Amino acid sequence: MLEGIAAHTIVAGAYADGHGGICPMLAAHRHGGRTSFLSFARAWDDFTRTDTVRRVTPRELRVLTELLEASLDDEAPDFGAAIAEHREWVARRQLAQPVIRVRRLRPARQRAGAARAARTAW
Repeated sequence: MLEGIAAHTIVAGAYADGHGGICPMLAAHRHGGRTSFLSFARAWDDFTRTDTVRRVTPRELRVLTELLEASLDDEAPDFGAAIAEHREWVARRQLAQPVIRVRRLRPARQRAGAARAARTAW
C-alpha cells in the first residue's frame, strides 16, 4: 500500500474518481497487495469525513503513510504482557467493587394493559 499511495493520486469517498485518483486499497492492489478489507475502506472514509469523492489532503495522506509505516515496525508487540496486565486490572477492579445483591421486596406490578390482556386471553 505504501508503494501504491506514493505512486498514485489518492481519493476518499469512492473506489476511483474517474480522473486518475484511486482509493488506497486499489493503489495497494495495483502494486501487488491482494486484500479486500471493507472495514479499511469504511474507516478511511470515516477518517476523511467525506460523503462525496474528493482528493485527500496532504495531512490525511501523511497520517495514512505514518500509520502504515508504524505497522511495519520490526518490534513485535508483546501480547502476553498486555493480556496479563489486563487480567490484573480486571482482578483489581473486581476486588474494589462490592458485590451488590438485589431482591424485590414485593412482587412486580404488571402494567394495567398487560394484566387486562392476561385476564381476557383464552
